[in-house]
Amino acid sequence: MNKPFVAILMGSDSDFPIMKSTVEVLKSFDITVEVKVTSAHRTPAATHSYVTDAEARGCKVFICAAGLAAHLAGAVAGITTRAVIGVPVDAGPLQGHDALLSTVMMPAGVPVATVAIGKAGAKNAGYLAAQMLAIADDELAIRVKADRQANAEIVYAKDAALQEVLKSL
Repeated sequence: MNKPFVAILMGSDSDFPIMKSTVEVLKSFDITVEVKVTSAHRTPAATHSYVTDAEARGCKVFICAAGLAAHLAGAVAGITTRAVIGVPVDAGPLQGHDALLSTVMMPAGVPVATVAIGKAGAKNAGYLAAQMLAIADDELAIRVKADRQANAEIVYAKDAALQEVLKSL
């Protein structure tokens, strides 16, 4: 059996500076990642071929980033029944709002889990994929919980420091 992995698809290589944070999040959880530039419009046959091949090789989650018309996540969701997460890229004159609507407005029965526009969404796509994989992987679930707790500890420390500052006022 192939090791489960997450595929990150981007409509353009210009999306990689945003999606790099997705790769970093997934790698921090020791999740195998493949990254590919493919287009719903310019290379539809190649996109279809990659998705079906990746699914056969063990891909469990597809993360798709695109701006403007942002049809990549929807096109991928139409090919596979694996989980698809859409990341609207903050590009173009509408700064990603068009991409958000294109990504989130899917017909019933062909869902795309859509995260926030831009880098925050890209990070959350990585975390969401990790949580999805953790459903069937107890060791990964422990790592995800530990990461969440580490983030909570940072907030507690910042609050404690603020309380000390407030005492001196």
